[in-house]
Amino acid sequence: MATRRALKAVLIDLSGTLHVEDTAVPGAQDALNRLRQSSVAVKFVTNTTKECKRNLVERLHSLNFDIQEQEIFTSLTAARSLVEQRQLRPLLLVADSALEDFSGLETSEPNAVVIGLAPDHFNYQTLNKAFRLVLDGAPLIAIHKARYYKTKDGLALGPGPFVTGLEYSTDCQATVVGKPEGTFFLEALRDIGCCPEEAIMIGDDARDDVGGAQNVGMLGIVVRTGKYRVGDEGKINPPPYLTCDSFTQAVDHILQHIL
Repeated sequence: MATRRALKAVLIDLSGTLHVEDTAVPGAQDALNRLRQSSVAVKFVTNTTKECKRNLVERLHSLNFDIQEQEIFTSLTAARSLVEQRQLRPLLLVADSALEDFSGLETSEPNAVVIGLAPDHFNYQTLNKAFRLVLDGAPLIAIHKARYYKTKDGLALGPGPFVTGLEYSTDCQATVVGKPEGTFFLEALRDIGCCPEEAIMIGDDARDDVGGAQNVGMLGIVVRTGKYRVGDEGKINPPPYLTCDSFTQAVDHILQHIL
């Protein structure tokens, strides 16, 4: 195991950690401001595929979070980068509000399938079109495979079950670009200019946020907000560095015991 170094960066999940849809987690804005006053760099990492980065920033600003677009690294960004690197023409199974982050890509006569969270498009006809493309050899790219996420009405299915269904029916394995993939975290850290042993991740998903981060050498803190369910911290190995009631408590711990 790599030697732990002085903390230089904190990666922070958004949905479920700082907010749930249009409601901020109590105290999160103040906690973020206090963290910014310390010596660490802050980066926001999210698997959110329901909206483009611009709309996401507008939502965060409406909740009084002082967060800029360049501070956010999304799985949509990672997916677009992969499509461009491979020079693919994707069938985009994403929400209409997320399409802006793929603007300019050639999508006629698709030769790849990119799938995120697209509740309005998860119907038989669209999924069958994706199935036929993959069956004929098109690569299947999953923006992420989250099993579920938190909404104001309760837990809701994520894209994971639909990705898994396509994998099963086509007997292929999707390329996953979002959390918990190690490359996602490493790319976010590369933007900051620090190594995993100098960073900590805070999120509400023990597997995708914390497990993925710890697998590349970061520390991980699970918060009991958003999609968290009792016992989640016991479902990953190694277990989280810490489990906190909220983002505020996580920031308190960092400021008092790590910095």
